[in-house]
Amino acid sequence: MTDRRSFLKKAAMATASAIVAPGILKAAEKNGGIAGEAGTEAHGNGGLIVPAGQGLKITGTFLDEISHDIPHQNWGEKEWDADFRNMKAIGIDTVIVIRSGYRKFITYPSPYLLKKGCYMPSVDLIDMFLRLAQKYGMKFWFGLYDSGKYWDTGDLSHEIEDNKFVIDEVWKMYGEKYDSFGGWYISGEISRKTKGAIDAFHAMGKQCKDVSGGLPTFISPWIDGKKAIMGTGKLTNDQAVSVAEHEREWNEIFDGIHDVVDACAFQDGHIDYDELDAFFTVNKKLADKYGMQCWTNAETFDRDMPIKFLPIKFDKLRMKLEAAKRCGYDKAITFEFSHFMSPQSAYLQAGHLYDRYREYFNI
Repeated sequence: MTDRRSFLKKAAMATASAIVAPGILKAAEKNGGIAGEAGTEAHGNGGLIVPAGQGLKITGTFLDEISHDIPHQNWGEKEWDADFRNMKAIGIDTVIVIRSGYRKFITYPSPYLLKKGCYMPSVDLIDMFLRLAQKYGMKFWFGLYDSGKYWDTGDLSHEIEDNKFVIDEVWKMYGEKYDSFGGWYISGEISRKTKGAIDAFHAMGKQCKDVSGGLPTFISPWIDGKKAIMGTGKLTNDQAVSVAEHEREWNEIFDGIHDVVDACAFQDGHIDYDELDAFFTVNKKLADKYGMQCWTNAETFDRDMPIKFLPIKFDKLRMKLEAAKRCGYDKAITFEFSHFMSPQSAYLQAGHLYDRYREYFNI
């Protein structure tokens, strides 16, 4: 006599056969599982139904340890060592401190900034990051100091004075000591023609290159698209820049800075997914015109949600990386692995994004 469990299992399989493709049902019977489970097994690669590995791989990440609008994770060197190991596992070879200080909080015991009233940090994060970069065969890029005056006034030229001292002392403290010191990030974030931007980028970029014997520099501006709402309270930007305006304005900026800025990594989260190719094509065209590297800052946090900020849906990241690959970009970096993509992030979703990324790229 058939027991109750066997009867129910056969009944479920019979019901499934009416709605599931024969091949999947056959696989389910073979594996002794239900049809839905077998369907995932049949597809492989986590059930992907799109071509895998068509995007530009992320090979760099910002390190946000002077957080402005995301929570601090309070990691020590043990946690950071594990995170560098996780980065290395997916091919990240470049780490960038997004800013070495913001207003009064700083990442290293800067003699100059401490005299200016900044707070003493409990750990020298710059030294730690340089050591970990050296340990894992990565290059570390130093992000300049952000006094906050630009955000208060809209004039980027305020950032020149403090960074004159920061650039010199950082090179003496770390640049001559560590082979992993690989470049500089000019941390002023702009989107369009901004007061003092060309002069500030040029002055700081030139000093960085002069003091370090020509190490590369880069910037990471944002596109003034429909999602560039900042703190306006609006859901969309009703004065979003057009592709043509974007090209005109950034042609002027690149013309004024290309001799001292080696790469530009536009943030990719302020435009919609069906606008990616249009803006990315212009970015690549301008970078090529001025002999600059064209990178993408593939944001791994989601700008489409009312909550700021949570890890991005994998498909959104995939579409952005695929657009960068189609448009011939040179490198993809992200803001920011440790919060939004790391298996040990405070956000549970970040580890799942890490897994989906590895499946997609077969890592």
